[in-house]
Amino acid sequence: MKLSQNDLFLLSQCAISAALQAGQVIKQHTNSQPKINIKPGGSTLASQVVTEVDHFSQAVILQHLNPTCTQFDLALLTEESPDDQQRLEKDFFWCIDPLDGTLPFIESSPGYSVSIALVSRQGVPYIGVVYDPVKQTLYHAIKGLGIFRNATPWQIANTQTDLTFITDRSFIKQPLYEEVISQLNKLVKASGYSKLNIVQHGGAAMNACWVLEQGPACYFKFPKQQAGGGSLWDFAATACLFNETQAQVSDIAGLDLDLNRPDSTFMNHRGVLYSSNIELAQHISALYKKLS
Repeated sequence: MKLSQNDLFLLSQCAISAALQAGQVIKQHTNSQPKINIKPGGSTLASQVVTEVDHFSQAVILQHLNPTCTQFDLALLTEESPDDQQRLEKDFFWCIDPLDGTLPFIESSPGYSVSIALVSRQGVPYIGVVYDPVKQTLYHAIKGLGIFRNATPWQIANTQTDLTFITDRSFIKQPLYEEVISQLNKLVKASGYSKLNIVQHGGAAMNACWVLEQGPACYFKFPKQQAGGGSLWDFAATACLFNETQAQVSDIAGLDLDLNRPDSTFMNHRGVLYSSNIELAQHISALYKKLS
């Protein structure tokens, strides 16, 4: 089913309403010590931990979005439900992370959010919505219509004097971590930045949004053999946001993200790269090629 611009606008409003109400549910449970479970996932704790609040948030989102699946013949992929593979058959699918950054949420630290995207069967994100319940900031974009921050058109700037490297806490344990930091410090000197800042406490969606907020900045994950590296729902919404800016989102080699991978929902096969500008992204791609 083809979607018109009016259809996309209507669907974006549904996703925004869902994200805002789910964010309120999450906020109500902040500091509540929710019940925590471990589920089958990737090779890191972040991909395995789940709380009852993840499920509460998902229920609210689905109340809003399930009717659109019927009306517009959409498939549904969400973190806390099995992948029924309909995303490979329908023209579009909702890609939902009801509580991205569960570990920061458990620790009552910033970095968690609601992330909702509408993605085509070809893996192109058409709608991206991210809501940060901590700062009550809403980011959204529609393909071809720009990016918005709290419903206001947003112009991304690279005005900071420092270079900010935003990463997952698990990256610190990687064998290449120290060499990556060394190479980034060399880039700082060569490019005239004041210093290197390292941020390592957020979920994937907020990490990407912080790249836009704190430019010049980058967030990346190298490919690896083990299952993990984030999932489709971790990156689909923010990929839409980035596509509507002069910032860069890609796999680690600079190719488009594979946002409807048929054999898995994990993104470990090609890695991910978010950068506040194209030149910085090219440096990171070259850095990975050198290290690998």
